[in-house]
Amino acid sequence: MRYEHPVKQILIATRSYWDRPKSRPAVRQNFDKVTKCGTLALGAEVYASETEEKLVPHTCKVRPCPSCGHRATLQWQRERWCALPDIPYVGIVFTMPDVLWPIFQKNRHLLHDLPNVGAAVIQQWAKLKYGVRVPIMVIPHTFGGELNFNSHLHILVSVGGLLESEGRWVNSLVFDEDEDKGKLMRMWRFAVITYLRAAVKAKVLASDLSPRELRIRLKKQYERWWSIDIDHFASKKHFLRYAGRYVRRPPIAQHRFVKITDREVRFWTNDKIQKRVNISYTPEEFVATLAEHVPDRYQHGIRYFGLLAPGSRARTSAAVFALLGQQKRSRPRRLSWAYSLRRDFGVDPLIDRCGERMRWVGRLKPRV
Repeated sequence: MRYEHPVKQILIATRSYWDRPKSRPAVRQNFDKVTKCGTLALGAEVYASETEEKLVPHTCKVRPCPSCGHRATLQWQRERWCALPDIPYVGIVFTMPDVLWPIFQKNRHLLHDLPNVGAAVIQQWAKLKYGVRVPIMVIPHTFGGELNFNSHLHILVSVGGLLESEGRWVNSLVFDEDEDKGKLMRMWRFAVITYLRAAVKAKVLASDLSPRELRIRLKKQYERWWSIDIDHFASKKHFLRYAGRYVRRPPIAQHRFVKITDREVRFWTNDKIQKRVNISYTPEEFVATLAEHVPDRYQHGIRYFGLLAPGSRARTSAAVFALLGQQKRSRPRRLSWAYSLRRDFGVDPLIDRCGERMRWVGRLKPRV
């Protein structure tokens, strides 16, 4: 069965469970917006012609909403297409052992620092091996296919870097599957364990384990192999298509829901051999699980480092394009909702019943 706005439906039915003081403020705010997505409660734009008036309700634009991410992803891809040079890129996935997931789940202030840790590993590797600075984008994720908490990073980096001492661009940084994969894994493992040990020492890590038990656990994880993946992209287009799968990705897509009742929420996922299996939660369990993946306020879905860091982006961007002999494009205009409907469905929402074009005439404020 195909459900329309299933997450919204579940959140409306379970409001008494999540809309209470003990819930994180970000959870209450995001879930409340999802329940009002596409309604006049969030306000609306007003369009009119000589014979007709149309109210277009605002959408919630929050990450837990499966309906709102697509247009934002397309806009991000268009902006990055203009801002990034046309060179090869690499996607690196940094994971960690599952016994460490609960630590970051319980200590969200530590979770917020993971993108910095991952980016520092990539930048240090590039500096030690080639002496260059590279553009780095980090997309932090906390969910797996079953909606389980699984903290990991998707890191996107160019296969080339700026050698600042000589003022030239170095092409063809080699991310070797055998040699460099192992080095990056060991650097990532060392960085995460060192960071957690420092948090234990500073007494800023909450845990049911004693400090001694935590140190033993961290030591065991430092001695094991951690899994990382490296994907190579031959073009910027391929790279942005890959990145778009993760930038504004909600924890669960609408089409995955199989059954929704007042007692059960069932959805499908793929297991390790890519066989489709069903996962079941009670509505309350589903909402509690989904809430774990709601980022705190002011936490971005993508972070920029190295040559893309906010402090150096404007200064280095023009230099990089000049060294590569490429022309940087102007930032594109934002995609309108009407354009999206025309492109995806062939329907112009701003043509009235008489075939006349409607124009924007005002805005309704959100209902308090």
